[in-house]
Amino acid sequence: MKTQLLTFTMAAALSTHAVPLLANGNSKVPGVAPVNNPLYAQECSACHFAYQPGLMPARSWQWMMANLANHFGENAELEMAERQALTNYLVHNAADDSKYKRSVKIMRSLSKDQTPLSITKIPYMVQKHDKLLPKMVVGNPSVRSLSYCETCHTRANTGYYSERYIVIPGYASWEDDDHSSKKGDDHSSKKGDDHSSKKGDDHSSKKGDDHSSEKDDDQSSEEGGVQSFFNRMKNLWP
Repeated sequence: MKTQLLTFTMAAALSTHAVPLLANGNSKVPGVAPVNNPLYAQECSACHFAYQPGLMPARSWQWMMANLANHFGENAELEMAERQALTNYLVHNAADDSKYKRSVKIMRSLSKDQTPLSITKIPYMVQKHDKLLPKMVVGNPSVRSLSYCETCHTRANTGYYSERYIVIPGYASWEDDDHSSKKGDDHSSKKGDDHSSKKGDDHSSKKGDDHSSEKDDDQSSEEGGVQSFFNRMKNLWP
């Protein structure tokens, strides 16, 4: 056991600066740097998805690693050597100095005095998920929470969180579902309204009334759904 711990600790130390070297100073590297630390992958993925260090600033990881006795309601304490090795890895590969695009955007969304204690509470993350409806997340038994990144982001383990790789269980891919549902709803309602109004209404009034009411209804219901979603999820995100 001691030999295994020593091996993992050495690997953690060696990989501490590996991610910045991979970026080669290129701010156009997409996503976030993937996890390349065997000790971190083993310890963290045993209970949940191994979140990449580049998803939070160093100060957040330092706070989290110093409070493992109450890790989102669970005791996740580690031996001192392991905890120190993991803290070093997380801090040195955090979003602060990362050249990966998503890490850069995460840091831009935070003020210097903000220390988010959850990835889902980061302003950038909130903004990126603001189109989701409750039925897609908390009302979806296959998802339940935004903290289960790998459930919908099919390439999350590689550090890619692009919309093209999102598939929400029970729905089409994010891009397909977003466009097709909107097209489908608009198309069917518009088709029905157009057919009925063609028989009884004048073309100009039909065009004006249908257009404005459809736009207002879609916009108000969408905004109401999003607002309701965040009000209901405030206490559900870890």
